[in-house]
Amino acid sequence: MQATAYTYDSESRSGQVLLDDGTPVPFDAAAFDAGGLRLLRPGQRVRIETEETGAGPGAGGDSGAGRRITLVTLHTF
Repeated sequence: MQATAYTYDSESRSGQVLLDDGTPVPFDAAAFDAGGLRLLRPGQRVRIETEETGAGPGAGGDSGAGRRITLVTLHTF
């Protein structure tokens, strides 16, 4: 799945991406480290992998609910 980097904190190595529908989804340091990146700039296009969480689809009415990012890496063609 593709997304756009929205926020990134280099100290905690965590932040948020925006899905193509505009929904912000947070990622933690483990997801950032799994992608092998050293830096992420807001607006940068990224590829993410997700897994379902216990919140379930539709929780809160947005498409990011019930989803956890497990990997953030650069989008390549």
